[in-house]
Amino acid sequence: MLPPGRPADPMHILLLGPDGQVGWELRRALAPLGRVTALGRRGAADDLCGDLAQPAALAATVRRLRPDVVVNAAAHTAVDRAESEPALAQAVNAEAPTAVASALAEWNGWLLHYSTDYVFDGSGDQPRDETAPTGPISVYGRSKLAGEDGIRASGCRHLILRTSWVHAARGGNFARTMLRLAAERETLRVIDDQVGAPTGADLLADLAAHALRRALADDSVSGTYHAVAAGQTSWCGYARHVLAWAAQRGVPLKAGPDAVEAIPTSAYPTPAQRPLNSRLDTRKLRDTFGLALPDWRDGVERMLAEALNLS
Repeated sequence: MLPPGRPADPMHILLLGPDGQVGWELRRALAPLGRVTALGRRGAADDLCGDLAQPAALAATVRRLRPDVVVNAAAHTAVDRAESEPALAQAVNAEAPTAVASALAEWNGWLLHYSTDYVFDGSGDQPRDETAPTGPISVYGRSKLAGEDGIRASGCRHLILRTSWVHAARGGNFARTMLRLAAERETLRVIDDQVGAPTGADLLADLAAHALRRALADDSVSGTYHAVAAGQTSWCGYARHVLAWAAQRGVPLKAGPDAVEAIPTSAYPTPAQRPLNSRLDTRKLRDTFGLALPDWRDGVERMLAEALNLS
């Protein structure tokens, strides 16, 4: 027992991928939980490795630091490029998370890891829950599923959060691309047969902090969860909402929401197949952690207001 008045040592959290969209928000969200070591791909002055393309060196760093929790916000997310560099995608998305999980299992640490709707084949029109059969249709999806499987097989206590259509005010995203194009063109053509839930990086970071706080007191919550904003839309519906919101606030546009033409995925071929149905059932996350998920529009509008410096 600690002497009266002496605080316990703070929990040590190792954050991987701290400079990405979700990682940047995690720096904020994780801070109240303990001491956060943010380790980017370039590592640190004392030769620590945060590069997921080097799974063995990364695992050695985890063993050296021996954190209570690792939060992995890093991934190979260039879906089309992964088709031409499958070995790199496999190293970053599968081998590295597995190696980290195996290290953490040695001292019963926790791993929080982000995964994706791309582990499914995208068929049907109903939301999938965590028990639904997987069937990825791209190199990216297969590598992310292999990462999930490796984490589970390691015996490490873990929280795997599957998400989709991530956006943030920091960095590029679909909404900002639509605004740029709408300022240049009088019409836009946007895919209308892929359906999912745009989900904010800030929401994903906050969900991670809430889930970890519960997990550290209750091992039984270890497992896989679907974590997306409430509601659903297509990319076309997403674009129209963004342009309508911007137009109402005086953002200069040549193309308004009515100038967005709906097209099928087949009209816009890409190297990697995309799942048409990215709907994810979040009931398990909400029930387990007592959380309410905001509508996707709320997050998109907050992101736009921040990105465009509008109130």
